[in-house]
Amino acid sequence: MSDIEKVKKLREATGAGFKDCNSAIKESGGDLEKAIEILRVKGISKASKKMSRDAKEGVVAISGDEKKTSVIEVNCETDFVAKNNDFISFVKELSELNNQNNSDLEKLKKSKMKNQVTVEENLVALIAKIGEKITIGKTKTISNSSSINYQYLHTVVKDNLAKLAVIVSIETRENSDAVKTFGKQLSMHIAASNPLALESSLIDQAVIDKEQELVAEELKNLGKPEEIANKISLGKMNKFKEENALLTQAWVMEPKKKVQDVLKELAINDLKIKEFSRIKIGE
Repeated sequence: MSDIEKVKKLREATGAGFKDCNSAIKESGGDLEKAIEILRVKGISKASKKMSRDAKEGVVAISGDEKKTSVIEVNCETDFVAKNNDFISFVKELSELNNQNNSDLEKLKKSKMKNQVTVEENLVALIAKIGEKITIGKTKTISNSSSINYQYLHTVVKDNLAKLAVIVSIETRENSDAVKTFGKQLSMHIAASNPLALESSLIDQAVIDKEQELVAEELKNLGKPEEIANKISLGKMNKFKEENALLTQAWVMEPKKKVQDVLKELAINDLKIKEFSRIKIGE
């Protein structure tokens, strides 16, 4: 095989430019495997310079089945790259591996992909090839033996990739159309309403404390007497908790009702919302 043919092979294998491939072939003495390693090392150097930039675009991918479902966020710098075929192929395979690894990020990074190279190494190679910062963001696997998972993708990029993804786990022995409809609608509701927790007592205390600070500052600026300020503060905080807990949110399909009202109307004694996950690019 001539050096020109080796350069062509190397370009196909790595996606690197002609000049870089030609230099690597010469440096490796014509050994393709060594040339790939040389380019990978150079890719790490190029990638490290890009990691200081912002990556607020990308996609969220869902994988798995109704018993075990996983979601993973992969970020890049531009929406153009989020639609790139190499990026999409990487995320689709990564999504399946994420489900196998139960969203354990450290295990995922060390997992080998179809090309027998680790996720970590493939990520570096992709950064070098595409020329943008690419990072793995939030991940979540929901698996409950007694539950069925429902999912919703909003602004689909391709197949199981979108800009926003929701998984919600519903527990019941009943397998009726009413339950399936509720599961689908509930996942859409979560996408639109962005609840912070299932019920108010489960909202992160740090979030509550931050909101309390903002309310206190607002009331202080208004110069309200302490007694009145305390009453207003209590009312505002109760409203905040109600609007951010899934069960007490206004039902998107019929805002006069709350989610917990819809649950009661279904009249299925063992029906429970177990947990949910909502991931949106850029949030």
